[in-house]
Amino acid sequence: MKKISVWISSMRLRTLPLSISGIIVASCFAEYNGYFSWIIFVLAILTTLSFQILSNLANDYGDGVKGTDNEDRIGPDRAIQSGKISPEEMLNAIKINVLISIALAFSLIFKAFGVHHVLLTLIFFVLGIFSIVAAIRYTVGGNAYGYKGFGDVFVFVFFGLVSVCGCYVLYAKTIDHVTILPACTIGLLSTAVLNLNNMRDLVSDEMSKKNTLAVKLGPKAIKKYHFTLIVLAIILSGVFGVLYYTSPFSLIFVVAYIPLVKHLIKVYKNKEPRLLDPELKKLALTTVLLSVLLGIGYLL
Repeated sequence: MKKISVWISSMRLRTLPLSISGIIVASCFAEYNGYFSWIIFVLAILTTLSFQILSNLANDYGDGVKGTDNEDRIGPDRAIQSGKISPEEMLNAIKINVLISIALAFSLIFKAFGVHHVLLTLIFFVLGIFSIVAAIRYTVGGNAYGYKGFGDVFVFVFFGLVSVCGCYVLYAKTIDHVTILPACTIGLLSTAVLNLNNMRDLVSDEMSKKNTLAVKLGPKAIKKYHFTLIVLAIILSGVFGVLYYTSPFSLIFVVAYIPLVKHLIKVYKNKEPRLLDPELKKLALTTVLLSVLLGIGYLL
């Protein structure tokens, strides 16, 4: 039972709700336009969760074998760092998760497109493989892009554009302009979550030569970058609300602006990276809240 709890912890369940934010928004849009399918919704959720768990396990492995996760790290202990799971065990778990992710992605693509949309099937199959490789290569290997400051781009593209726009295509078989602004909004906020994590770990990452964007920019500039991400997300979601306004319910998502503003104030005043850890969960949950309200507001 102790081993099971360690494996569950290594999957970092608190990161999973954030990963499905885009699926929720895209599904609400699909329901409004008459394309929604429960089977596609469930498979999309499961596939996304499998990708996120794969990324979490790979991060634990990559940072663990490189020594990035050490006693100087502020966040919760990782599985390999703590010695509760060996690198070999983690690598085997990653391999199993890759197979699960491929099976789920194939099932989702086949259900969405069948044999009638060959081009879309090929595009999404390649996209699925690329997503799996990207999830692993974030910290694993000598050329891991997370160690070169490119993690933010990955998160924006996959958690925002691919998650929202791509999921909508699974339902509708076509791209819709209505998904663009919400996709960018969620991508920006998801990137802000990663950035906050990197702000918290700035000192230990710098010592371990993990050159995240936070390490490259430094403590002052990275705060400005963080503000830019969140303020842009607020602006873009506000523009979306105005462009697609049909009733006061369309703007229900502005409720999420309150915790976002509070978050910015706390980050601005913060002088101790250790105190940023609680803000990580709050920002992730606020992103999920905004996503849900964006979708519900559009439906209403």
